[in-house]
Amino acid sequence: MNLQSMTGFSRAAAEHDGASIAWELKSVNGKTIEARLRLQQGFERLEPLVRQLVQKRFSRGNIQASLTVGRAAGTLVQPVINEAFLKDLAGLAKRLEEQFGLAPASADGLLALRGVLEIPEATETEEARAAIDAAVLAVLERALDGLEQARQAEGAALKAVLSVHIGTIEVLVLRAEADPSREPAAIRARIAEQVALLMDASANLDENRLHQEAAFLATKADIREEIDRLKTHVASARALLDGGGAVGRKLDFLAQEFNRESNTLCSKSNAATVTAIGLELKAVVDQFREQVQNLE
Repeated sequence: MNLQSMTGFSRAAAEHDGASIAWELKSVNGKTIEARLRLQQGFERLEPLVRQLVQKRFSRGNIQASLTVGRAAGTLVQPVINEAFLKDLAGLAKRLEEQFGLAPASADGLLALRGVLEIPEATETEEARAAIDAAVLAVLERALDGLEQARQAEGAALKAVLSVHIGTIEVLVLRAEADPSREPAAIRARIAEQVALLMDASANLDENRLHQEAAFLATKADIREEIDRLKTHVASARALLDGGGAVGRKLDFLAQEFNRESNTLCSKSNAATVTAIGLELKAVVDQFREQVQNLE
């Protein structure tokens, strides 16, 4: 399966029996799958089916779907004007104008008042309703196809960016692993230097005990486990990217693990060069996690 971004846009339109049908879909990031629908009046009955179709296609993302249906001129229902009510309102407006000097009422203002202009519901057979519903859902399927393609195109671009970040993380881990400060000779020299400084400060200290304590601290400062875990996380991240599908949450978890190991590496480091690598590693991990937030 291809990777998908959670952002995308698509539009699909068609004609059915003189009516124009158009769907516009917009997808943005979301923790789960959520469909926000704006259906034209009279098509609210389709909401459950529309939600099912959206949730069947996608597992994450906040998806806004708008439906517009334009009826053919011959199917439009003629409005009905309540002339008696309109006459009463016009008379009232005239009296207010004469008594209080108000501006004269306009025709469009009077017609906009509730109860003056009514639009009766159009009569529609069950067969006609089923046909228009089927056409609307067919156009929705095409719009969902387009949205899926848009999300996959951006997902491919995200995969390329994330692959670069993973490669950089791997390079930094290997640099930390190969840093000269981790060579046994360098560790022995550092321990000997520390012991010598303490012995110079106080002649009463036990040199053997100092060597033991220094060796213990050097063992605690070893970053072998962090390097091994970081290598494992790099391999897991690559496998997830290659496998595709809805891997956003898993990669986000890995990003947290990358960050945890980077923090530990920095805290355990006893060499400025390794600390610098750890700080650079943290910066790359932050960039990696920021991009992961866009994946389904």
